[in-house]
Amino acid sequence: MLVNGRWTDDWQPVQQADAQGRFIRQTSGFRSRLGAANGGVFPAVAGRYRLYATYLCPWATRILIARRLKRLESVIDVVIVDPRLTAQGWAFTGDFDTDRDPALGASHLHRLYTHSDPTYTGRATVPVLWDTVSETIVNNESADLLRIFDEDFDALTEGTPRLHPPALATAMADTEGWLYRDFNNGVYQAGFASTQQAYEEAVDRVFSALDRLEQRLAQHDWLVGRQLTATDIRAFVTLARFELAYHDLFRCNLRPLSAYPAVCRYVDRLLAIPAFAASLRPEHIKAGYYSIARLNPTGIVPKGPALETTALRRFARAG
Repeated sequence: MLVNGRWTDDWQPVQQADAQGRFIRQTSGFRSRLGAANGGVFPAVAGRYRLYATYLCPWATRILIARRLKRLESVIDVVIVDPRLTAQGWAFTGDFDTDRDPALGASHLHRLYTHSDPTYTGRATVPVLWDTVSETIVNNESADLLRIFDEDFDALTEGTPRLHPPALATAMADTEGWLYRDFNNGVYQAGFASTQQAYEEAVDRVFSALDRLEQRLAQHDWLVGRQLTATDIRAFVTLARFELAYHDLFRCNLRPLSAYPAVCRYVDRLLAIPAFAASLRPEHIKAGYYSIARLNPTGIVPKGPALETTALRRFARAG
């Protein structure tokens, strides 16, 4: 990680843990908005910004999906980093159909962080929204970037679906609260737990969340209201990785995802939407997660699961 702008240690998946061995996620360090929301420092104009992302990371994939749903492909360029985590974190290799860094010619993403803040301390994470004019990171918080893409580019996204409809704000906040705590972050707390107690607490919450999802989706097409929202994006990115990584590597194996038929039908419906299918790269997901030496010291990547036997079978048929 970076300490006062210097790389000091090999990349580690766990930023912090509490006394009971529970994984604690790092908070994001760059939180600016675009346009009037930030006093016009970063105007919401086409061609000025780049999104740095990876198909491995669920938080980054949220923003890749939102970019397509909001039809911002011609407005915001994308740079994809290698999914395999190195001793210095995210790298620009050009392998796996990924990109070299067009901003600084950097070998690793952390160079963009120290260019933006020479005294930065913390991990260099994705997603990142980069301003090509001032050569700085605008925002590296996925929750903010969902809103930036949904709201700050309003003048350029007319006719696209609103991902945060005001009428559903309270219901979305309530659902996203337990969804993040128990499922999106819960799988990581299970995978990176350092005590049996912390692991069992986390994995129980993961499957409690799946039970809640199944109950809701057995009666409704969407998680909140009667339309696709950002809440569905948040659920999808974890569900899409469940059988590819979390079930085995993170030991979230209390039940298979096939035990939740309504959830599997929901994943199938979302994959019928091009923005979701285009943002899924199973080979990146497996290569990235199984490159985490703490969890998989040998680096062996499993051949399976066969996608046609999982909730991703629509993607397998399309491929």
